[in-house]
Amino acid sequence: MEQTNVGRSGLRIPRLGLGTLTWGAGTDREAASEILRLFTSAGASLIDVTPQHTTGTAALEYLGTFLGSEISREDLIISAAAGTLPDQPVGRRVDCSRRGLLNQLDSYLRLLGTDHLDLFSIDYWDELTPVAEVADALDYAVRTGRVRYVGARGLSGWQLAVLRAAAPVAARGVVAASGEYNLLNRLPEQELLPSAHHHQVGFIAGAPLAHGVLTGKYREQNASAQGRSAEAHAYSEARDRAIVEALTTAALGLNISATTAAIAWVLAQPGVDATLVGARTLEQCEEAFAATEVQLPKAIIEALDDISL
Repeated sequence: MEQTNVGRSGLRIPRLGLGTLTWGAGTDREAASEILRLFTSAGASLIDVTPQHTTGTAALEYLGTFLGSEISREDLIISAAAGTLPDQPVGRRVDCSRRGLLNQLDSYLRLLGTDHLDLFSIDYWDELTPVAEVADALDYAVRTGRVRYVGARGLSGWQLAVLRAAAPVAARGVVAASGEYNLLNRLPEQELLPSAHHHQVGFIAGAPLAHGVLTGKYREQNASAQGRSAEAHAYSEARDRAIVEALTTAALGLNISATTAAIAWVLAQPGVDATLVGARTLEQCEEAFAATEVQLPKAIIEALDDISL
């Protein structure tokens, strides 16, 4: 699989990485192990194990049992974000203080049974913690060897610029920004991607399938709430249905799945270094891998732009 440098850093990652949102919620330990083996055998060594509100630290715990016994630590690029507390009520979930970030980092390393993360990111903008403290905590994590590179998620363009400027040493500053980016959510194009480009920060796209909506699996569901997920509700507007229909039609014409087309579209966008994909089945893995070898025709990209912008 093609490798790329993240921004102007020396961190080299595959263009496709494995997200673990479903680990512990629909994907058990055995299935997670199989999917990880499939991804790494295809050269997709990047894996993100950030704790989730619904699954807690399941991904960290699963991967911790795989390291050494099923896969070598040196064969993986492990990413995780901290600064939010999934088990806390809304309003008290953000904590990017030095204490909060380093405590979470240490707990991740204990669960994984490793001495470092390859990419450690803040997960949110903390209004209550001085940005200089956040930047210093990230820098300290690198200087103490617990982290190789640092990043930021869920920030706006100006927030990324401020955090980048606050880094004590430029070479140890933020090298990667992350955010949800797909045909249904193109907000990063307005501010975050231009900011990342200006500051020579890489971008890793999350949710390239819009939480499954761009696979087309919700097309046949009726408009009632029964049987519909929160994600299906979130993308149920006429514009979004039209985008899914256009994507599905384009994929059919190219003899690929809508999943492959959606991921290929994200990878084709300027400034995108890589994307993280969650997969539950062998077929979903294969569809994701196929996206790294597909080059969407310019006419298709323009048509999708016309309907999604």
